[in-house]
Amino acid sequence: MAENSSAGLSKAERDAVKQRAAELRAQEKAGKSRAAGEQAVREAIEAMPDDDRTLAEGIDRIVREVAPQLMPKTWYGFPAYTNGAGKVVVFFKAASKYDGRYATLGFEEAAQLDDGQMWTTSFALLALTPETERTIAEHIRRAAG
Repeated sequence: MAENSSAGLSKAERDAVKQRAAELRAQEKAGKSRAAGEQAVREAIEAMPDDDRTLAEGIDRIVREVAPQLMPKTWYGFPAYTNGAGKVVVFFKAASKYDGRYATLGFEEAAQLDDGQMWTTSFALLALTPETERTIAEHIRRAAG
């Protein structure tokens, strides 16, 4: 089967689904505590190649600083952060996950970023600079409500 077959999921997508199922089993076993979520995020970040790890560590730091009320967890193998209802608000997708040319900082529907008839739900991310960190912090602050 071709990697990007329209007949079904690609191998990378099937692997992500399996990873999500494993995450759900692990969360059920460990409970939904902050410590368990922090450990899962730390392990996911540590497993990343250097460039992705640097970005993910920065995102994790920013979330902890500007939106400490968000709960860390993994989501399809990505570091993610949820609101009080358990809905993913923000996530980081490593470039290496699907052999992409950039990492993604994404916001799910639970994020409070609504701005008229159109707004940003994800950003391509190549590097953390003081400017990108300020922009990321503002979006995460708004997304967390």
